[in-house]
Amino acid sequence: VLSFIIFICYIASLATSFMMAPLLEFLLALFLFFAYATKLNEKFKGLYWPLTDFLRCVTAAIIYFAISIAAVSRYSDGASKAAGVFGFIATIVYAIDFYITFNDLVTFLKQGSSDSPEERKSE
Repeated sequence: VLSFIIFICYIASLATSFMMAPLLEFLLALFLFFAYATKLNEKFKGLYWPLTDFLRCVTAAIIYFAISIAAVSRYSDGASKAAGVFGFIATIVYAIDFYITFNDLVTFLKQGSSDSPEERKSE
């Protein structure tokens, strides 16, 4: 929802060149939501879904931070300022999601690494 609001703000502002990043992020989030809702992630076992969500959060946080700084500093209209402020809020939200997903990845990797030494000892 936040990405869609930012997309609308960029369309209404002078900084229309930044509208592609929130649109793509909105579509990626919608796709992942759809994949989890329809249990598509259980059908495609070859793709580690939390890792894709982690990479999406990392890139979204970085991109939103960069375009928010550019929108606030370069453009003086109200819609650009609003998009920049919402972009900073989105950066915080994606950073929190990044942190939670990172903790899930660490516990998964610890489970995988704890199994490996026991298997090696038995061999």
